[in-house]
Amino acid sequence: MEDAGIPTAPMATAHFANYMARDSQIHGVPLRFSFPPHPTAWVSREIHHQYVEGDDPITGQPLMLEVIDTLTRPLTEEEKHPAALKRPRRPRLLAPDTEDNLRRLFTKSGWTDGLPIILPTEERVVEMLTGTDHDPQEVMGHMSVTPHEEKLEYTVEKVAINAVMAGARPEHFPVILAIAATQRALIPSSTGSWAHMVIVNGPIRNQIGMNCGSSALSPFNFANSVIGRTGTLMSINFGDINLAENFTGGAGNNFNYNNLCCGENQERSPWEPFHVQKGFKADESTISLFRGWSMQGFSVGPAKRMAELMTKMGYPVTFILDPLVAKGLKKDGFETKQQLAEFLVKEARTTWFDGKPVDPSRISFIVLGGEWNPIFMTADFTYLQTEPIDKWIPKKGITMTDPSYRMPAQAICSEGVCGLDLDLLREDEGVK
Repeated sequence: MEDAGIPTAPMATAHFANYMARDSQIHGVPLRFSFPPHPTAWVSREIHHQYVEGDDPITGQPLMLEVIDTLTRPLTEEEKHPAALKRPRRPRLLAPDTEDNLRRLFTKSGWTDGLPIILPTEERVVEMLTGTDHDPQEVMGHMSVTPHEEKLEYTVEKVAINAVMAGARPEHFPVILAIAATQRALIPSSTGSWAHMVIVNGPIRNQIGMNCGSSALSPFNFANSVIGRTGTLMSINFGDINLAENFTGGAGNNFNYNNLCCGENQERSPWEPFHVQKGFKADESTISLFRGWSMQGFSVGPAKRMAELMTKMGYPVTFILDPLVAKGLKKDGFETKQQLAEFLVKEARTTWFDGKPVDPSRISFIVLGGEWNPIFMTADFTYLQTEPIDKWIPKKGITMTDPSYRMPAQAICSEGVCGLDLDLLREDEGVK
């Protein structure tokens, strides 16, 4: 605050000392931090007084004397003319080695999510790049795991490397590039352990075999799994995540493994698809990102039950609706998602953190599931943005290199008679 002429003594709890030192180096702003003990949240007034009257756990000096020194001692020449720390660029290629040794290197270096990877050999990366016409060296954006660190540059080729590591195929690459185009780290550094959800809309869902129906948010689908996992690996590598240095997740979040990635079940929904609400055409393909902490369990009931749950949460939510729920709500008179949102806001009397009424457009409805039961989930995920996929698809169409990679397609059994010979069933029941 030298330019403003205001003496300033920044503070952070001792738990964040390494984090702040790294941040100061990267930005070339060597602030004189003092570090009271950790934590400060939900700690009694008496303990806070002990913090103030005690020593800085990092330096061992009296905390208040440090603050006074920071406010009164003139800046040194080094502090007046700091140099920002630039992280060296990683080499494009690694030295040749055995497969086992390279796997160990990737794991030890923190370049994976802890699960086995496919090694990104030059041949595999070249194959992945057939999934788009874009130049491999085209800069896609910049990413940081925190909003304060140096944002690292990444290219189409670097995205392809992470897609190979996740086990993806060229057919998945346009969707992955759209995720990369958001320039968001899907594992943000927060003590609250945020997660993301990726919802795919449009024709590409069916073209690449994504699951939008039964168990769409579960395993069992190759495309959902590898696309979502690539988002995690890009966050780790483009965001340069280092635990306890620039990443401060508390308990962490299991959703980060594949970021709740699936398609919306547009074909079974009575309403317009989510991406159409956001201004896209029905025949366009998109990804939509949401950020939150958790799913609040399974519920049944009419719109008033949804409003009751929203009241308890106290802020805008995203509802994950089985198609049976959506169809039931339409029968109850909710012709559009907008009508339903307006009803919920009025019924729940929900306000945002600043006390202002919730804008109905902040409530999202995603239709997915297998129509086994009229169940919905309430999530604290908030909509962030929608990105187009089509611009990443090659002019010749989606690259399908090996259809055998697809997992068995699930049977569509909205009437509950999948795999049954109805004539035999009627005979067993004595029906002619």
